[in-house]
Amino acid sequence: MPETTAQGNVHKRGRYRRRLRSRIIVSFALLGFCLTALFAFATNWARMRVENQLVEDVMNRNLDASWQSYIQSSGREVVAPVQQMRAFLYRPDKLDGLRRDYPEWEHLQDGIHNFSGEDADGRAFSYKVGVRKTPDAWFFVAYDMSQSVRGEQQLKRALFLSVLVFSLLSWVLGWWSASRVMRPVSDLAARLRAYRGGSSHPEPLAPRFTDDEVGQLAETLDDYSARLTEVVQRDREFNADVSHELRTPLAVIRGATELLLARPGLDDKMQQRLQRIQRAEQQCSDLIGSLLLLSRNERGQGSSNVAKVAEQLLEAHRAQLGGKPLELVLEGGRELVVDAPEAALSVALGNLIGNAVKYTQEGQVRVRVLDNAVEVVDTGPGLSEKDAASLFQRGYRGTHAGHSQGGGIGLSIVSRLCTLYGWQVGIHPGEECGVVATLTFAPAV
Repeated sequence: MPETTAQGNVHKRGRYRRRLRSRIIVSFALLGFCLTALFAFATNWARMRVENQLVEDVMNRNLDASWQSYIQSSGREVVAPVQQMRAFLYRPDKLDGLRRDYPEWEHLQDGIHNFSGEDADGRAFSYKVGVRKTPDAWFFVAYDMSQSVRGEQQLKRALFLSVLVFSLLSWVLGWWSASRVMRPVSDLAARLRAYRGGSSHPEPLAPRFTDDEVGQLAETLDDYSARLTEVVQRDREFNADVSHELRTPLAVIRGATELLLARPGLDDKMQQRLQRIQRAEQQCSDLIGSLLLLSRNERGQGSSNVAKVAEQLLEAHRAQLGGKPLELVLEGGRELVVDAPEAALSVALGNLIGNAVKYTQEGQVRVRVLDNAVEVVDTGPGLSEKDAASLFQRGYRGTHAGHSQGGGIGLSIVSRLCTLYGWQVGIHPGEECGVVATLTFAPAV
């Protein structure tokens, strides 16, 4: 389970790194596309604006030149073309030619007008007409825009191609820049992954990177690694010291209890008390061993018969019931064996049975040994949905805890043991009353 989680975290980090690289590449590509498209739009708009202004200026000057030519020629109808434009002159009282050749011009007002469409042969045309109407004559100047339209289309195609080319160049530049930017980050991540499960004193990262943001990050990680290593080392030393210091007095208690139990002539009351001390010593030894393995994240070696451990636990609780009207029953087969030491199984199952005995004032606590699981069913006050969702949180005490002893860490230890050994634990309300706690073991390999 821990290995799978670690691999999942590595996969997520790699996915996030690729996303960051992709964001850099996309940013470059979008920047190049937007700038190029904006430049193309501005170029085309400026060309059209300047061209229109120039053409209209030339046409207005041709209109003026036609008027001057008309005055200087004393009203002759022939007007010479000016600046390569076609000029037309019609008298207001003689518009037959205008209506025949260019009927759409008759009702135009003074100024510049645009015309476009297709001729009888299906060829596109476009031209501008400048109009100047006086009482004596109407002046028209026509400028063929077909060549200009073809030039505009060629320019648009060139601009569109430029946008594509520069967008592609921006993408290539973004890919190259992202590779350069992400290379030290990827190197740092690879070195961090290489430290997993390695030496307890990893080699410093900062000397391998330049004095930039990544180098500062490496230096911060070195500092964090040093402090974390110190904390882990202190934790290991503390666990070892506690284990050693507690095992010594427990061994003394066990030895003294065995000697006292071996003495003849003990009355039943004294023998029961000594046996209770012996069981408490065994529970403390199992708990210390399990907690030490949890702190090291190591599995203990050995196998355990679930029914045998459950019977021992029930027998220990029977001796502590006093006058409590509670029946402790073991049901199911006796063949289920799990790959775990008795100490770990005793702590996990013992917490579930202990909670059932503690909160059930009368009735039964039944332990059912199934094919690959064990159930602890009681007839206690039941369980709310809130309690069921939070019981395995460290320090949480249920609604019915009241003033009973306990710090709310027993089920948290059970959950951690299940994670270590690949088991599953669940607690839910019973069908009619009470609580059902289920401990499901990992299938045999």
